[in-house]
Amino acid sequence: MSIETPCIAVCMMDPRTSLCFGCGRTLPEIARGHRMESAERLALMALLPARMAEAGLEVLKPANRSTIG
Repeated sequence: MSIETPCIAVCMMDPRTSLCFGCGRTLPEIARGHRMESAERLALMALLPARMAEAGLEVLKPANRSTIG
């Protein structure tokens, strides 16, 4: 079963903002991601680009992987 995820396999936390450099999620959001309902996950994903822009983080390109978990 595949779930929607903003993960791009660049998993490093920005110490200034506590956001992942790759996806823009916080550690608690990442930890509970697999337990979120699809609608909640999609709503969070819609917020991430603006969150990263507001934090001054560059949106990175996904890593070259065939499946992302």
